[in-house]
Amino acid sequence: MCRIVRMAAMIIAAVLTQATASLAFETAATAAWVYDMTTGTVLMDKNADQPLPPASMSKLMTINMLFEALKDGRVTMATTFAVSEKAVQMTRDGGSTMMLQQSDRPTVEELIQGVVVNSGNDASVVIAEGLAGTEEAFSAQMTQRAEALGMTASVFTNASGWPDPRHRMSMRDLGILSKRLIEEFPEYYPVFAETEYSYKGRSPDNRFNRNPLLSLGIGADGLKTGHTIEAGYGLVGSAKQGDRRIVFAFAGLASDQARAEEGERIINWAFRQFTQKTVAKAGVRVAQADVWLGSAATVGLVPADDVRLLVPALVQDTVTAEVIYRGPLAAPVAAGDQIAELVIQVPGLPSARVPLMAEADVAKAGFTTRFMTAARVLYRRANSLMPQS
Repeated sequence: MCRIVRMAAMIIAAVLTQATASLAFETAATAAWVYDMTTGTVLMDKNADQPLPPASMSKLMTINMLFEALKDGRVTMATTFAVSEKAVQMTRDGGSTMMLQQSDRPTVEELIQGVVVNSGNDASVVIAEGLAGTEEAFSAQMTQRAEALGMTASVFTNASGWPDPRHRMSMRDLGILSKRLIEEFPEYYPVFAETEYSYKGRSPDNRFNRNPLLSLGIGADGLKTGHTIEAGYGLVGSAKQGDRRIVFAFAGLASDQARAEEGERIINWAFRQFTQKTVAKAGVRVAQADVWLGSAATVGLVPADDVRLLVPALVQDTVTAEVIYRGPLAAPVAAGDQIAELVIQVPGLPSARVPLMAEADVAKAGFTTRFMTAARVLYRRANSLMPQS
C-alpha cells in the first residue's frame, strides 16, 4: 500500500553539518519585511502583512503602472502628458513636488525622474490622469492590478500616497512590488539609483533623492522613501553585494535619521549574518526511493538544479534535511519525473522545499519477478493470519 515515506537525506553537503543560527534582528519599525532575492528566503517578518499607510512608498505602484505601459507599447519615453489644475494644486497643498505648471508638457521619462527622484506628488497625478483619465480611475486600476500580482493588503485611493484612511499597503506587498520592479523592468530600474534631478532647473531644494542609502557604498540602488505624520518614516530598499540581492521594506520610524540608520543596519545584517551555500548539486543523488514491481528495487532522487541556501553565520546549531515521497513508487518510473521533495530546515529561517526527480528510468519488472514478488506477499499475508502457538 502507498504511504508517505520520510527519511533523512543521504547528503546535504558537509557544509551544513555545522550550520549556524544568527541572533534575531531587533527593529524599532512598526512593521518590516526583508527578503533575499537570490535564494528566495524571507529573512525577517515583523507585522509584514499588516495594512499600513504607505505614504510616498506607494508611488512605486504608480511607477509600476507606467513601466507596464512602456513595456506593452502604450507610451514611450518621449510621450508627453498634460498637467491639470489638480496636479498643480498638489504643489500648493505641500509635500514633495516636481514643480510642474499647467503650461508644461513633461515627457514620460521626465515624469519617472520626477516621481522617483523628486517624489513628486504632482508628477504622480499627471501620470494617473495621463494613463487612466482620472486619478480615481487610476487608483481603482492600481488596486485591481496589485491583487493580480499577489499583493493582498493593498488598496489605493490616489497615485501619490497622500494621506487617506483607506489608502493602505503592507510591507510584504511593498517588497513583492520592489522585487517585480527589479526583475521585470531591468532597463528602467537604474533610475532608482539617481541621486539628483531638477525639471527645467526648478526647485533646487527638492532636487535630491531622499533615499539616504544611495551614497553609502553598501550596494544600495533603490527604491523609495515615505513619510507622513500618520505613517512615520519608512523606506523600501534594495541592495546588491556580490551575487546576492536583498529587498526590504519598513515603516513607522520616528525620524529621517532613524530611517537612515535602520536601513543601513538591515543591509549590513542581511549580508554579514548570512552566507550563501550550495548544499546539493543538480543531478547528484541525495537519496533513493523504493520502487514496487520494477526492474530495479530503488531509484535515485536528484535535484534538477543546484540547491543554494542561506545559512546564518554565528551560533552553532543543527540543520535537518529529510526526503518525503509517497511510496513505494509504482513502476514504471521515468527519469526526470518529480517524485519526492527535499525539506531542509535551517534554524531561524523558513523551511526550504526542493523538488526531487527520478535519476533514471525504472521499467516494470518481468513476469518472473512480478510472480515471485506476488508470491512472497501472499506468503507473508497468509503467515500473519495463522494462529500463533
